[in-house]
Amino acid sequence: MAFFRKKKLKDGKWHAMAVTLLSPATINDVADRLAARSTVSRADIYAVLVDLGEVMGELMASGRSVKLQGVGTFFLTCQTRGKGTDTPEELTKEMLTDVKVRFIPEYSRGQRKQITGRTMIDKDLEWIEVSDEK
Repeated sequence: MAFFRKKKLKDGKWHAMAVTLLSPATINDVADRLAARSTVSRADIYAVLVDLGEVMGELMASGRSVKLQGVGTFFLTCQTRGKGTDTPEELTKEMLTDVKVRFIPEYSRGQRKQITGRTMIDKDLEWIEVSDEK
């Protein structure tokens, strides 16, 4: 299940806002659940997950995006410091700033090209309203 609150925004309308109620799941939580679904030990899964970020960083630094089946695609973006340059020759690597990792969740499309499923959204997702009261 997932949780939401009703919130009145500046437009004067009420909107739904997804909220997180519990502490973040840890690498241990992920390793435990993956081990329960497979024949791989928790320790082996943990060891792989610990190195995953570094390996993905190396792959993206080599000019590649990283597509993980069932998860999605990760890739680098950057901005140019200042207002840009008038010629391509003036633009240097020292002007690159605000490097970020972007993520596009995996999805599937139907015959008419509409999105029919997203792997990271539970097919049995149920929303539960929570109040603002603590």
